[in-house]
Amino acid sequence: QVQLVESGGGLVQAGGSLRLSCAASRRTFSTRTMGWFRQAPGKEREFVAAISWSGVSTYYADSVKGRFTISRDNAKNTVDLEMNSLKPEDTAVYYCAASAAVYGPVETYEYDYWGQGTQVTVSS
Repeated sequence: QVQLVESGGGLVQAGGSLRLSCAASRRTFSTRTMGWFRQAPGKEREFVAAISWSGVSTYYADSVKGRFTISRDNAKNTVDLEMNSLKPEDTAVYYCAASAAVYGPVETYEYDYWGQGTQVTVSS
C-alpha cells in the first residue's frame, strides 16, 4: 500500500505561481511512475503531468506544457509540481497518483494509488 498526501494548494492571482508537493509513505515510491491529475467542478479528472521512476522522462498535457514542471526526489519520497503563469482555467482539485506503468501513463485507470487532492484556485 502506498499512501500519498498532497500539499501546497491555495488561492493565487492569474499569472502567479504555486508549487504542489506530494509525499509518499513507502520506499516503493522510487520504483513507480508518479503523476499529477486535476479535476474541475463538473468535469472529468484529467492528466496534467507524469515523471518516470528515475526522473529522466517527463510527460505533460498540452494545456500545461511550458508552464508546469514536474520533479521528484526519491530520497525524500516526494514529487512536486511547479506551476507558473497560472490561468483561471487551471482552477481544480489537483491529485497526486502512483502507477506501476513505465511508459508514461496518462489515463486515470493506469494509476492505482491516489492522494486526497489539494485545491488550486486561480482568480482573474
